[in-house]
Amino acid sequence: MSNLKMERDFKAPPETVFAFLTQRSHILNWWGPEGMSLPEVNMDFTRPGPWSSVMMNAEGRRFKVTGKVVKIDPPKSVELTWAWHDEHDQRGHESRVRLEVKAGTAGGTHFTLLHSGLADEESAKSHESGWASALRKLERMAA
Repeated sequence: MSNLKMERDFKAPPETVFAFLTQRSHILNWWGPEGMSLPEVNMDFTRPGPWSSVMMNAEGRRFKVTGKVVKIDPPKSVELTWAWHDEHDQRGHESRVRLEVKAGTAGGTHFTLLHSGLADEESAKSHESGWASALRKLERMAA
């Protein structure tokens, strides 16, 4: 199993960043790598329960990921399960994502993403690339 940790500092206050991370209307603006659309989304990280998203690239290839919000501690953290689906819509290996927010410098926010239990190092590298792209969109929102 492999783990991934990514950290960012945002100028926006923690409450704002937490809203960006958890509220559906905001999630739609940063979720998924740049260049992907979201044709199917059932995402609300403000309460425990199931979530799902289908991301589609420019060539029309679809990528489905689902899970459950398992823990929420506003405005500090949200934790969810994560598993990709294959071309037959079979759910694969499950990992866990934790998004943490805490006060940073000058009224800003220190953000940490922990993606644990990834199948292997190759999976961790792939997820790191995807998360980095999504976090660039989040950085623009929080600027």
